[in-house]
This record gives sequence, C-alpha cells and structure tokens, in this order.
Amino acid sequence: MMKKIYILSLVTVALLGITSCSDDFLEVQPTEFLSESQIAEAAEKNPDVVAGSVSGIYTLMFETGTGGVGGHDDFGQKGYDIFSDFLSSDMALSISTYGWYRRTTEFTTTTDFTNNVNYMPWRYYYRLIRSANSVINALGGNDVVPELEENKYLMGQAKAIRGYCYFYLTQFYTTDYEPMAEILPIYTDPQQENQPKSTTADVFALIEKDLTDAIDLLDNFQRTAKNEVNKYVAEGLLAYAYGVMGGDKLAQAKALTNDIITNGGFDLMTEDEVVYTGDPSIGGFRDVNTSGWMWGVDITLDNGLDLVSWWGQMDLFTYSYQWAGDRKAIDEGLYNQIPEDDVRKGQFYPDASSGYYLLPYNKFYTAARTVGGQRNVETDYVYMRVAEMYLLNAEVSAKSGDETTAKARLKDLMSLRVPDVTYIDALSGQALLDEIYLQTRIELWGEGKSYLAMKRNKATTVRGANHLSHVGEQIPYNDDRLTFEIPQSEIQNNPYIDSGNK
Repeated sequence: MMKKIYILSLVTVALLGITSCSDDFLEVQPTEFLSESQIAEAAEKNPDVVAGSVSGIYTLMFETGTGGVGGHDDFGQKGYDIFSDFLSSDMALSISTYGWYRRTTEFTTTTDFTNNVNYMPWRYYYRLIRSANSVINALGGNDVVPELEENKYLMGQAKAIRGYCYFYLTQFYTTDYEPMAEILPIYTDPQQENQPKSTTADVFALIEKDLTDAIDLLDNFQRTAKNEVNKYVAEGLLAYAYGVMGGDKLAQAKALTNDIITNGGFDLMTEDEVVYTGDPSIGGFRDVNTSGWMWGVDITLDNGLDLVSWWGQMDLFTYSYQWAGDRKAIDEGLYNQIPEDDVRKGQFYPDASSGYYLLPYNKFYTAARTVGGQRNVETDYVYMRVAEMYLLNAEVSAKSGDETTAKARLKDLMSLRVPDVTYIDALSGQALLDEIYLQTRIELWGEGKSYLAMKRNKATTVRGANHLSHVGEQIPYNDDRLTFEIPQSEIQNNPYIDSGNK
C-alpha cells in the first residue's frame, strides 16, 4: 500500500500563520514569508503555491496538540469523535486508571467553562477555519471561482473544510437547532477581528453555502488520496447539516445521500471487514483503501503518532491507554440490544468477568493482534463511511414520509449484518425511526457519529451498568451537560462574548 507523507512547505507555514480569529490566535507574519497579496498573485499561475496549504489543513486534522492543550486526548478530529461518543453515552468508560476522559464522562468538564476540555474543540475547529480562510483569500476570496481548474478544486476543498468545521461547532456548542438563537462567531475573511455571535440560521446558511459551493467546485475532481475532500464527501457533510435542519431540507439530504450511494463508487463493508472472523489480514478498520471508506487518512510512521492517538485510546492491540487501563467499551444496554445472530455482536469482548468486558477487540485491531503490541501507529483513520449515508438516507426518507425507501436502504445494510431482514417490512412510523436510529448506533459505534444521531433524533439515553457514573440515569439530547461551554479564553479575548451561556 502506497504511503503518503505530508510535508508543509514554507508557503504553507506562511498561510497557516497569517490570520487570526481571536487575540489567542494572533501571530505576526515573519518578514521572510510571502505576503498574502504575493501568494494570491502567484497562485493565479501556480496552484502548487496553495496546494501545500490545503495539504497542511488535512495534516492538522490528525496532528497531536491541535487543540492547544497538548494532553493525551488532543489529537485532532478522531479525538473529538471519542469525546462525542462519551457524551452520547454509547461509549462507556468502564475502567479508569489514568483518568483520561473521566471528568467528561462525569459531566464536570462540560459544565465548567474554565476547563480546558471546552477550549480544545473550539481552538481546533477555529484553527482549521482560519487556515481555510487563508486559502480562500489567496485564491481570490469567498465570491470568486478561480479560472485555473486546479485552483477551483483547491477552493472547493477549502470551502468544504470550513463548512465541516462550522457544522461540528454547531453540534458541540449548542443544545438544539434553534434558528434565532445566537450561537457562534462567524469568520470568513482572514482579516476579520473579533466577531459577536451569529444566529443558528446564519451559521447554517454559511455551512450550506460553503458545502454547496464545494460540491459544484469539486465536480470532476479526481483526488489522489482519501484524506482529500471530494464531491461526495462534501455531499455527505451537507446531508448531515440538512438532517439537523429538518423540514424541507430532508428531501435535499435524501437526494444527496442517494447520489453518494448510487454514483460514489463506495461499497458497504462486508462481514469480515467489520468483525474479526479469523483472518487478521482482513478488517480492523485500519486501511484507508477499504472500499466502504469515503474519507480517511493514510497514517504512516513518518506522522509520528504513538500512544497519543485515536488508536492509542481505543485499541487493545496498541501500546497505550486502552490496553493499560483506561477502558472504553460499548454501553452494556446498547450491546444487549444487538441480536445474537448479528455479526456485530462479535465485535465486542463478551466475558463479563474480564477486564476487557465489551471492549471492541474484534472491531478495531492491528494485523498482528498482539495485545499492547503496536508502539508506533501506522494504522489508518476513518472520518466517513458510506454506511453512514445508507443510514442517513433511511432516516431522512422515513422522516419525510417515504418509508419504502427507508426500509430498502436499511435492508441494504442489514442484509450484510443479520441472516433475515424481513422484520423490517413490518416497521412503520416511530418504530421504523427507532430501528434506524438503533442500527446507526450499533453500526457506527466508536466512530464518532452516535452523538450527531442522538441530536438529530432528539433521543434520550440511559447509561448501562458498565459506566462509572450516572448509571441508569435518563439523559435527554438537549441536556446542557452534553455540550461544551464557550471556553474561558474566548470570553476573555472576545469582548462580544459573555460567560454564562452556550
């Protein structure tokens, strides 16, 4: 398998360091770097000037320390996938030896705006937004369609990344979709100073515009690696946003997900790809070339990831916290809802007397399957799978009254997981929606998507017996404890934002 090494050019460093969205991010441009106007002028003729910066943005998505804290839970998008899985309660901290995530599972971090856990995702997503704005500016600005085809594709990727970041910020920092609520500051230009909060409607309008533009700009784009956003990834991100908005946007989410399923060229992962069946060379959710992966990154030894990584925190076969004593397991109540004849039941360690109880030892694993064996990570990261699009298509179809399509899409997935899918035919109304939501939680467990589904479906979760706190408690999706607080640093540095509200 070809391994791609990401190297930031001098121009990349310049672009990533010349803008600010708060005083915390203020950096003075070194004189040896090109000016923004020089970069923009050069980019008109040479796309490579900006291509390195786009590559740098993708690198930020999996680098450690991008949340500005430097803890062993600070390693980019996959780090926030873990936080969100804990907040949804579908992931249980079943043993806590070193304390990572413990206070978040107890809801003490998300109710204290001075705690740095609230700062990490804020800093990460706004840092990527800052970088995307620099690329967009270098290519002519928000309303420009570059003449060069290569620059058009770079603009599309930058807008998609900005839309992705604002979408995740809306999910992490708001309890519900309330169009007139003031929620987040918007930055679309690298020269903007501190901004007040914009309304939910305005933030989602930007998300929609960015991702719609990206889809158009990325038409015919043939990416060289799956870490790059292409048209179908942008469609998936927009479909997620439309799923949150609801109403007449559901039909558009249905059309987008249908296009991905029909034309994207991705295949649903098979049984031996989603669960260990005896051949360790297959499966493990570790190979970006897996046909079912829409978006992911090829991790190499050159990337320098080790115990501070998603694999370190989640994989029993990596030398790090999951092996050493901070155990992350599927919620016991959710596990008990998986039928015995469902192949995904085998993803989790079944022995309740073991310290490995309900760990995903047969879902996430290295080829060697040596407990604690992988010291330096070279297993890949997945950001988006086509299975998400089947489930989201089923969900929005059911919500918009097209139960025939909803059942068909659900059957497409479930026929690869259980021997008999005829039970789906009898479902309708809320029972059908409940089944789609349940299968979303099961299929995508540990991948950072349960939290998004919980909010879209306005669900209430009940923690199983293998959690260390709040066992048996009913926790609604809009419980204030399930979202982060705007961090202290933003309140201190942005005069338009006060403490005391989400």
